[in-house]
Amino acid sequence: MIVFRDPQQVPAGFGASVVAIGKFDGVHAGHRAVIRRLKQIADATGQRAVAVTFDRNPLAVLRPDRRPENVVTVDRKLELLGELDLDATLVLTFDAELAARSAEEFVTSILVKALGVSTVLVGEDFRFGHGGAGNPELLRELGPTHGFTVEVVDDVFLDGSARRVSSTWIRELLMDGDVATAARVLDRHVDVRGEVVHGLKRGRELGFPTANLSASVDSFVPADGVYAGWLVDHQTGIRHRAAISVGTNPTFDDVLERQVEAHVIGETDLDLYGHDVTVEFVERLRGMVAFEGIEKLKSQMAADVTDAERVLSQSAG
Repeated sequence: MIVFRDPQQVPAGFGASVVAIGKFDGVHAGHRAVIRRLKQIADATGQRAVAVTFDRNPLAVLRPDRRPENVVTVDRKLELLGELDLDATLVLTFDAELAARSAEEFVTSILVKALGVSTVLVGEDFRFGHGGAGNPELLRELGPTHGFTVEVVDDVFLDGSARRVSSTWIRELLMDGDVATAARVLDRHVDVRGEVVHGLKRGRELGFPTANLSASVDSFVPADGVYAGWLVDHQTGIRHRAAISVGTNPTFDDVLERQVEAHVIGETDLDLYGHDVTVEFVERLRGMVAFEGIEKLKSQMAADVTDAERVLSQSAG
């Protein structure tokens, strides 16, 4: 997948293209439905399949006080979009200049001139241009003049749920630690990626060594607690069963920042320092609590590992 960071980077004659526009935060099941439809049209017409997205949530510029935390970083978003067999993604810098651009200029300069759009796919609630004046109806009005059609993609709902799939719902689920439902909304495991760094080595002292992820990770970290999941070592390609801890270790009360730690089940001498890893969350086992004494903590850690093994043996991984 080609990534353009500015419309001017798109070479002349790049189109014709089928374009989906959106924040694509999390690249969740709803976004994937849009991309599947995009690919269907592009494959049928022999045109390029292109996503147009933004380098930040527009609220970071328009209403900073209401800006939510991103589900994933921009780089992670591009990785996920790249897995969907798109031809290209255009990442627009959402700054004051773009916010001030009229809806009509957005269409003519970006969709028509740069991408040679033939079909635009958006959600019903999509807004663009200065003051949010642009919407699907305006796109339909502009389409005949500029030679493109518009398709509004229906919301996606999980089986048995009346709530539409959205990044807002995912954030709520992650804040509750409900990684199992979040995985259904995302259509993939909840995960975070980072470098394994040195910690206090307390897990090793307790008989349960952990791989501590750096504070800089690429996704929204779920609520404090203990989870069953997987640790994927990108250096070796090996996928390990893991019991995962998120939080500040309240039993000792000397960890100032939230940490993601993964104990690789069945391994006590695994050296992962400096490795780039992904931690995948399958199910929350319990919340984070302070224990009275080391022995009670060790006993609970052993039970957590047993519970994690049970959950992972029942899941497809």
